[in-house]
This record gives sequence, C-alpha cells and structure tokens, in this order.
Amino acid sequence: MSKNYRAELVGAFGNPIDENPTGVMEEAAFAAKGLNFRYLTVKVDKEDLEAAMNGVKAFQMKGINLTIPHKVRVLEYLDELSEAARIIGAVNMVVNKDGKLWGENTDGKGFLISLKNEDVSVDGKNVVILGAGGAAKAIGVECALAGAKKITVVNRSRERGQDLAHLIAEKTSADSQYVSWDASYRVEPNTDILINATSIGLYPDVDKKPDVDYNTITPSMVVSDVVFNDPNTLFLQEAAKRGSHTVNGLGMLVNQGALNFTLWTGTEAPLDVMTDALKKEFGL
Repeated sequence: MSKNYRAELVGAFGNPIDENPTGVMEEAAFAAKGLNFRYLTVKVDKEDLEAAMNGVKAFQMKGINLTIPHKVRVLEYLDELSEAARIIGAVNMVVNKDGKLWGENTDGKGFLISLKNEDVSVDGKNVVILGAGGAAKAIGVECALAGAKKITVVNRSRERGQDLAHLIAEKTSADSQYVSWDASYRVEPNTDILINATSIGLYPDVDKKPDVDYNTITPSMVVSDVVFNDPNTLFLQEAAKRGSHTVNGLGMLVNQGALNFTLWTGTEAPLDVMTDALKKEFGL
C-alpha cells in the first residue's frame, strides 16, 4: 500500500477568530484516534465567505465550523440543513458530503448532552433562558424539540426576545413567553432550569455576572451557564450558594466539538482527551 501524504482538512471560518480554542481539542482528538486530519483556524471576512465556502469544495475539505459573523449568511451556500438548523436559521458546522454541503447547529445539542451527563432532562420542564442571541436561540429550540414544557426568554432587547419566543411557539410544541430584562430579574419559583446564554462572565470579564436577584434561585433549580472560560463563573457560584445543581459551560463546548468530530470523521469522539486538552489550554 502506497503512503498517503495528504491530510483530510476541517477547520473554522470567522472574524474575529484568533482566540477560538476549538482547534486545540479537535487536533488532540485526531491524534488520540490516529486520524490524519488537520484543523485550520481561518480568518474570513464577511465579504469573502462565498469564496471561502467554494474553497471547502475545491480543497475537498471534510467540513468546516462557522462562527461570527457567518452563522446565518452561510445558509445561502448550503445544499441541505438539519431540522434544528432550519428552525434556528443558523449553523455552526458544515459537512461536505461528496460536494454537497450539509449544515447543522450542534450548539444546542451539545448543551443538552451536558445536561444529560448530569442526569438532567428538559422533558416537561419550565426553562428560563437569559439572553436571545445565537447561543440562546440554539439552546431554546433544542430544549423545545426535546420536550420542554415552556421556554421563557429574558432579554433586554424586546425585539430580539419576542422574536425568539415567537419562533419557539410557532415552530415547536413548547409554550413560550418573553420577559423584559430592564431590572434585576426575579426567577419564577416554578422554574426548573435557569440558563445564562449571554457572554457575561466570559474571560477577561470574569468578575461580572448577569443582573439577577440571586435570592430567588432555589435548591430545586438546575442552573447552567454557557460561559466556558473560566467555567466556574460568578453566576454559578451564586447559584451553588443557594443549593442549586450547577452545570458549567465547558461540557457544552466539548460536546458540540465531539458531535462535529463524529460528523466529520465517522468515528466516536474521545471526550476525555478533548476535555483535558481544553482544561490544559485554559489553565484549569
């Protein structure tokens, strides 16, 4: 058998992207599985996205991650979408299937797996989401598709909050409502799962936390944060003080990366290796 010097290529397109750590865990996973894959972290400006996506096909790449500002606009260059990606209206990863580009959004799926790993189910639960951006949208839709009873969207921008609540009500079987976030948010006592889907608390702003009346958080609630660096956020620390079961954002990051790995390679992802690689990278 002749030697093969060509590596299979995947990666990420975005701008800014210099501080995106995804390649660290994906490269560690490829090495652990003995796969000749390379993960390229590529700066792509908004106006160059079409050329970049043509490059995915021209270079016969296995797929690509999309981050800011490409998650929505990339849809016009894709051939197929998953059900969740179609509802969310955004993708964070693409698989090249013999020249046909298929888009998926693994952010929300990664979040659900991180809950499942903590023996937490959203089925029949009242879920409150702080924020209405891309992460909130992916998580809200996936929670609804997984059987959540009600999704409450808490957001400062009325238009974005109402849009997300309306999308969930229209496209899924879950009830939904928008709550204005113009003062310290008081968590309703019937809340089962409270999620910070904003970037508040992300490095370097580790001394910040969402404007919540933390005394309204109770031990019966599960409290989760999408922030992964540092994963031990002030938000989760406050919830833990009230006896809540807390779930940090590192699991969501690793799990969505693991889903991407498997979709690209057809191989089960080495979760422990990916988690350790990120912990080492973040100095945890």
